[in-house]
Amino acid sequence: MTTRSAEKKGFFAAKKRNRTLKSQLLWWLIPTLVFVMMGALWLSNHQLRNQVDIAYDRSLSGALRAIDHNISTASGGLAMEQPYLMLEFFELTANGSVFYRVATEDGLAEIGSPGLPMPAEPLVSGEPRFFYADYQGTPVRVAALARPMDPPLYANKGGRVIVQVAEGLDTRQAFLHQVLVRSVERDLAVILISVLVIVLGVFMALRPLARLRQEVEGRSADDLSPVSASDMPGEVLPLVAAVNLHMARFAAQARVQSQFLDDASHQLRTPLSVLRTQTAYALRETDPQEVRTALLAMQEGLDRAVRTTNQMLALARAKDASLAEGGFSPEPVDLVELADGVIRSLLPTARARQLDIGLEAEIRPVVVQGADWLLREAVSNLVDNAIRYTSSAGEVTVRVQIDTGHAKLVVEDSGPGMSAEDIARACIRFRRGAAGKNKPGAGLGLAIVGTIAEILGARLVLENRVPLPGLRAALVFTLERPEDAAPHQKNGGI
Repeated sequence: MTTRSAEKKGFFAAKKRNRTLKSQLLWWLIPTLVFVMMGALWLSNHQLRNQVDIAYDRSLSGALRAIDHNISTASGGLAMEQPYLMLEFFELTANGSVFYRVATEDGLAEIGSPGLPMPAEPLVSGEPRFFYADYQGTPVRVAALARPMDPPLYANKGGRVIVQVAEGLDTRQAFLHQVLVRSVERDLAVILISVLVIVLGVFMALRPLARLRQEVEGRSADDLSPVSASDMPGEVLPLVAAVNLHMARFAAQARVQSQFLDDASHQLRTPLSVLRTQTAYALRETDPQEVRTALLAMQEGLDRAVRTTNQMLALARAKDASLAEGGFSPEPVDLVELADGVIRSLLPTARARQLDIGLEAEIRPVVVQGADWLLREAVSNLVDNAIRYTSSAGEVTVRVQIDTGHAKLVVEDSGPGMSAEDIARACIRFRRGAAGKNKPGAGLGLAIVGTIAEILGARLVLENRVPLPGLRAALVFTLERPEDAAPHQKNGGI
């Protein structure tokens, strides 16, 4: 029960973590949009309130100026001359209850509604001040103006007259509420439409991804063709390209594996059948000499099968290294030391054939960038071929040299050489030239060397020694960084 609970928790936790792109976009876009639109709604309402105040304050300002123009102190007291026509017009244009007050700053003379509130800060002469206040329990909007008295009263030259006009807020608030409701309704409609557009846009934008998923899921197991990138958003194209690249690598790996299986079944079926026949023959024979002869033939067949198997494995490994990302890690390899090691490992075979085998190197070390195991496999095949195709008491020479920015590892033999057609088609798998028709082997040695040379950015050069008999095979390396070395063709002079 504990294990099942843990598995369920892990499943739901993974499901919760791996949210879809659609949900992530909607969770980010919609709340952000709503938050921004609500902020814009608040800001627009605040600005609307200010605009309404400005519009209504113009009416108050007009009434304030009208009253101010009708104030006089010429008679020695504070007087206000206001025709009934102007008073009637002011009441018609005002909204709600209207109050006014005209008084000296010291409060000794006062006309109109007594006790109208003053602003918290002192008034500046000639500048009207607008503010909210309460008067007799009613919220009002007050406009106040201070100006010097001309002529002054009581010989007080610094005295000022204060003019105030107040208006009830009932009509103003009703109008503001109506405008705000309409504004909120409009903004909410915009928010709703925007959310719907975003949701629809996200669904439409992600439809190509759904089609891509359906296309990949609907494929058969052996369908490794590239995924179509038509109608895909630009942000998805790198992903499609990466998927196609991965599928291409996998297809190449599958081809290599299929080729290896075909080669193995083709090359090993006959030796195994021969071994089975020879085993049956040896079991039937009673003559020890015949049994020994059969066993020797079986041993020779096993040696050929082992060599063929090892070469096929080496070829498959080399191709796998070329297909894998990074393939191998370039490392400095001393060609002289590597050639010396290969010669020492094949020295017993050369002595058995009474061959004169040696290494020549004027410069030590000769370092190239590559992979030790790949280079060792290539050089081993070149030297092994030279030993096999050189007649008894012949010569095999391995030479390492540097020439005009190139490092060369040359293997020369005194064998029969190769025709021009055989040289041109030397790296084809399981193809053997005229000189190898009666020799043991599967025709994989030069194919392995050619594949490795291509992987390492080197050239495999084959040419007959002239006028001497024999073949000269060389691996030519460019002495520069591996990333700067372009792959070369196999043909060319040494």
